Formats: sequence, C-alpha cells, structure tokens
Amino acid sequence: MPLEMNRDVFITCAVTGSGGTQDRSPHVPRSPKQIAESAIAASKAGAAIVHCHVRDPETGTPSRRLDLYREVTDRIREAEVDVVLNLTAGMGGDIVFGGVESPFPVNEAGTDMIGASERVAHIAECLPEICTLDCGTMNFAEADYVMTNTPGALRAMGKMMTDMGVKPEIEAFDTGHLWFAKQLVKEGILEPNALVQLCMGVPWGAPDDLNTFMAMVNNVPDEWTFSAFSLGRNQMAYASAAVLAGGNVRVGLEDNLWLDKGVLAENWQLVERANTIVSNMGARVIGAQEVREKLGLTKRAPVAR
Repeated sequence: MPLEMNRDVFITCAVTGSGGTQDRSPHVPRSPKQIAESAIAASKAGAAIVHCHVRDPETGTPSRRLDLYREVTDRIREAEVDVVLNLTAGMGGDIVFGGVESPFPVNEAGTDMIGASERVAHIAECLPEICTLDCGTMNFAEADYVMTNTPGALRAMGKMMTDMGVKPEIEAFDTGHLWFAKQLVKEGILEPNALVQLCMGVPWGAPDDLNTFMAMVNNVPDEWTFSAFSLGRNQMAYASAAVLAGGNVRVGLEDNLWLDKGVLAENWQLVERANTIVSNMGARVIGAQEVREKLGLTKRAPVAR
C-alpha cells in the first residue's frame, strides 16, 4: 500500500475495554448507563464509531452478560446522536495456565473459554453495525495468559458475523493476523472490502515503532479500510501517523487513560484532541452516516425480546 494521507478520516472511540483499568481512573465507565453516556459524549466530540465492551457494574471487571450489552445498545440507539456501534466479540477466548511446570489444570479463576456461537450471542441479539474479530492467538503481558483464537473458531465466528450482516472489524496484533485475515477473504468468509484495526504496542504483539507500523500498513490490501492505534503515551502520535499512512484513528480509555502527564482523561477529551490533530493536518473528520456509506453498513434495531 503506498503512503498516501487520508483526507476523509473517521475516529473510533474505544470506550472502556476489558483490561484491569477500572480502579486506575474514575473516568473508566462501568455500568451500562455510564458506558453509553461516555460513548454518546465521545460521539458529540467527533467519534463516528464507538467500540464497546461491558463490565460488571459493581466491580468493574469485564463481563459477557447479554443483558449488559443489550442495555448499552438500547441506550446508545435511543440517544439523540447518530453513531456507528461496534461491539467486541473478543471475550471468551482466555486461557490462564496453571504455571510453567504444571500448565494443567488451567487456572479456572482466570480462564474463560466458550464456543464460537456463544462468543457472538450478544452480536446476534444487539445487531451492531460492526463487531471485532481478533484474528490470531497471542501472548499478552501476563506470564501464563494466552488470548486464544484458533483458525477453526475464527472461521466459524467470521461466517456468523457475515451471515448476520454485521461487519467484522479485524483486530490485527501482528503481521500473521493480517495474513490469516486475507485467507478468510480468499475463502469468502469475509467480504473483500474488509475493515481492519492495526493494534500497535500491545505486549507481545507488534511493537509500535514506525518501521513495524509501516510493515503492517504495507500488508493491508488496497481495497481494505484500516485504522490504527497505540497504547498510552503514543496514542495521539498514532492518530497523526495513521492519517499520514492513509488510515483512520482510534482513541479512548481502553488504550490510554491520560490526557496529559498527571491528568486523567475522559473519552470525549481524547476524541476532541484527536479531532483537532486530524483537522490541523488538513483532513476532514467524517460522521457516522458517511462511515456507513463508505463501509457498506446498515443501522438496525436490536432483535425484539
């Protein structure tokens, strides 16, 4: 892919994530009401897409409860803003092994492994325009934790998403993930105009240096649409790098808690700053309806109960 600046940019806000950040900032939303309100505020600040996980309202720990996803969806859909909804489908592939000498039995407290259909059950009910598909297995920072996404499970989940009319957002944490995503397109499981999020700086995936970033960008087919992000202090630097490389922008508290050194951020502030960066580069920030037209998305109501 040639280096050509994107002049029509959409911003995604990753609202809360599933990391253990709930006690590190009071601005990380926990309840469905808080998550929806934070997403709505991000939309008003310029985010065309909101990417949502859900958390236990009491503890803030990550959750897969369908009723929480449904409440977030209903609140966002009923709001006065128009925003593209992107729900995670990354939960349910977590293995924490018992230790380096005795990996089995696994650590049941941290392991959460479910089947492909259950991993997309909330997608089938809520019918967001987009949902994520983490296109590979990888180690994260924790010693014995593995994010597990087998080729068989990804093929099954990808087909379910496509059959539902929900566009998968490929989350690529390394070049091999892009390789497999291209195979899914070749097999007809994903549509040719795929959407991909380049996830940079997540231990132990692709580091967020610019050489590695451009290697990732150069592995994205021309007919695909991509966004990119990095974690922590490099979040805003990657807002500009992604646009310069021809892509779109993701910011939000899932990836970074800070607005400035010593200043904790709210989602809308991160979106507002990204909006300013993109605009000052001479690009135009596009809204939800233009994103739907660009990506071939359909806004639908959730399945009636």
